[in-house]
Amino acid sequence: MNLKYVVSTISLLATGMMASGSPAQAFSFSSTISPPSLGPTHDIMLNSVTLSSGKTISDFVLVQSANIISNDTWTGGDTGAASSDRGDNASGIEEEAATNSSVVASLGNLNLNNIIDVEETGSFLINLSFGQAVSSLFFWERGMNSDLTIQALDQAGNLIGRLFRIDRNTWQNAGFAIDTTEISGAQQMGSRGISVGDLGLTGPIFGIQVSADASHNGPDFKVMGSVEAVPEPTTVAGLSLAGAGLAAARRRRSKQTA
Repeated sequence: MNLKYVVSTISLLATGMMASGSPAQAFSFSSTISPPSLGPTHDIMLNSVTLSSGKTISDFVLVQSANIISNDTWTGGDTGAASSDRGDNASGIEEEAATNSSVVASLGNLNLNNIIDVEETGSFLINLSFGQAVSSLFFWERGMNSDLTIQALDQAGNLIGRLFRIDRNTWQNAGFAIDTTEISGAQQMGSRGISVGDLGLTGPIFGIQVSADASHNGPDFKVMGSVEAVPEPTTVAGLSLAGAGLAAARRRRSKQTA
């Protein structure tokens, strides 16, 4: 069989798989932190993430601005919804009645012990903008027991794409715990990656709207972005098939000319 024909056929097959495959799925990753030994109450700085494919990403796009659309009012104790929180012995900000600036202070850095803490029955709606357009999102959630709903924003701050709810049962163990001022002991950190495909889009986004109500059970989260796109499962499968087909065609051609 002609090598060019085989390559063309395999490429078309791979393209068909990418076009007709199931929607993109949230992806998993592992986190490399520094320093790893000071304990859950101290600064926990993110160095890089490693995808299941083995690819490492170390350049992150951080939250640059925030606009609180709604947030249950804090009147003391466990009232209200979203607040800024930090590890007991970590740098950062602690603010029960979150403001736009406190949200940025919590999310706009690489310290995974700076988070947005949400009361279990609270409701909030916040727009977050990144420093530049991103193609992938990395989320961490303290406790691994809450949901978080997100939707993409365009450059003008308009909602685009579809709502995506990160289900509490899909958090992956991030391999470390944090202990912040809002809790009395360390809790395991979970992680989950989201691609623009999960949000019903094909191109980069400039921000996200994050929200929760009582049904979400109070997500306590951190989010960062990356300009690097994480391939969808069907894309990876298609490329693998194309590579295998090309290798087979080359072996056949080599036998014929031997």
